[in-house]
Amino acid sequence: MNKQTIRDLPASLAGRRTLVRVDFNVPLDAHGSVTDDTRVRAALPTIEFLAARGARVVLLSHLGRPKGGPDPKYSLAPVARCLGALTKRPVHFCVSTIGDDAVAATQRMADGDILLMENTRFHAGEEKNDEALSRAMAALGDLYVNDAFGSAHRAHSSTAGVTAFLRPAVAGFLMEKELDYLGKAVAEPKRPFIAILGGAKVSGKIDVIEALLPKVDGLLVGGAMACTFFKAMGLETGKSLVEPDRVELAGELLERAGFRLTLPHDATVAPAMDAGSAAHAVKRDAIPADQAMFDIGPDSMASFARAIATAKTVLWNGPMGVFETPPFDAGTRAIARAMADATARGATTIVGGGDSAAAVAEAGLEASMSHVSTGGGASLEFLEGKVLPGVAALDER
Repeated sequence: MNKQTIRDLPASLAGRRTLVRVDFNVPLDAHGSVTDDTRVRAALPTIEFLAARGARVVLLSHLGRPKGGPDPKYSLAPVARCLGALTKRPVHFCVSTIGDDAVAATQRMADGDILLMENTRFHAGEEKNDEALSRAMAALGDLYVNDAFGSAHRAHSSTAGVTAFLRPAVAGFLMEKELDYLGKAVAEPKRPFIAILGGAKVSGKIDVIEALLPKVDGLLVGGAMACTFFKAMGLETGKSLVEPDRVELAGELLERAGFRLTLPHDATVAPAMDAGSAAHAVKRDAIPADQAMFDIGPDSMASFARAIATAKTVLWNGPMGVFETPPFDAGTRAIARAMADATARGATTIVGGGDSAAAVAEAGLEASMSHVSTGGGASLEFLEGKVLPGVAALDER
């Protein structure tokens, strides 16, 4: 990674307000309590590192998608309480995001204190990368750290615009780790390099397929998106989700990829998603006209697991089926277990965020992966070779 990180900052940050963009977009229950603190815990190494050096740590984050201004149900106040329970340092919350009161709150901080500002998306200018808002955010700090990889693909005021008015601007530990794992996977993977792509639609993964095909030794495709490829092969897909306008492209990809692209050999089908009791496996050329594929079949699970077992680098993005609805979670769980086994054998295993990360966490296998990305959309765009505005804005080494 050619961007400066918090390792490049002075050893002492005493008295310096360090504005840190984190990703605290966490789920809350009806009572306003955080139900999954994974993203909060992921930011702790950066927060603790800065605070230990005397920095006054000022945190910015978004939460949810508030419409038209402040909305109490999207307040970050519960997240401040969650953070306070995870660290022994004083954690304060500011009901403002910008303005005189917010600046005054940062100036009252003691060295090593942590202050979480209110939701950045309570300001309409955030998602428009508004210059005035960016300037107001810059007034909250004396230097800037971006540790929110999950938002790095968005050119917002708090992820990119603020750096025009606040330097130095460096990466936090989580940002560094994300770019390091994903960057090495694409640029210099240990081989064999196997990528696994799933999810509902080919259209959402076309750019990733195009970017990865020249680099991988094998590309395994599962999920409903496999049905668009089946259609391109002239197979019956029944009531399965197919993108008619992508069938021709799927055929071209199959022809270009040759033996490197592997589709499921069988499918778990049912008359409807809520008819799990009727689920059964069929060969891919025997999908009934009145049924749909909701998961890969057992032969495919075994075949994909064997391919993963041969790899030194494995990258996975997208579930193999409707993993939220048993029994259509079996394929996704099989991939998670195969990747955990590969990690144990010394392979580098990377889960590319989003639904895949959720499935791995649900299976209790998060700690059995080399790296689980915190950014679904950001990791996809990075793998596609796109420039992430939140990364591009940081200082070069």
